[in-house]
Amino acid sequence: MRDRQYTIRELSGPEVALGYAAMHELRGHRPPLSSEESFVAWVSGHPEGYRLAGAFLEGEPEAAAVIGFRPMTLLYAGRNLYVDDLSTHEQARGQGLGRALLAWVEAEARRLGCDELHLDSGVQRFPAHRLYLKFGFDISAHHFGKALK
Repeated sequence: MRDRQYTIRELSGPEVALGYAAMHELRGHRPPLSSEESFVAWVSGHPEGYRLAGAFLEGEPEAAAVIGFRPMTLLYAGRNLYVDDLSTHEQARGQGLGRALLAWVEAEARRLGCDELHLDSGVQRFPAHRLYLKFGFDISAHHFGKALK
């Protein structure tokens, strides 16, 4: 079913709600995804410039896949675009939407003058890792985190 047409566009304001269901697949346990309204408010008011783009299958009103990202500058990486989230509805997987969103965000990173594109991925997400490696990402670090609550 890879030949189904899609479009990609950035979502802002009330349109963020069109990406809620796709993002819920990945991050439904997080408080900002407790409702469409809270998700829209979180994205719209993000203090670090979080942005959201969606891939829409032809004839479907909601995004089948979404990518959340933000520009940042780090000492070790310079100006880069960081991908916080990449999520595809289960029924839309295997249609190239994740790859298409990565290509879209790479073009956006280049447009913004970024030197690099970065993302972290949970160690258990093997299909995602295959996608990232095929797309040209390298495993360049181990990410460590510590809960403070």
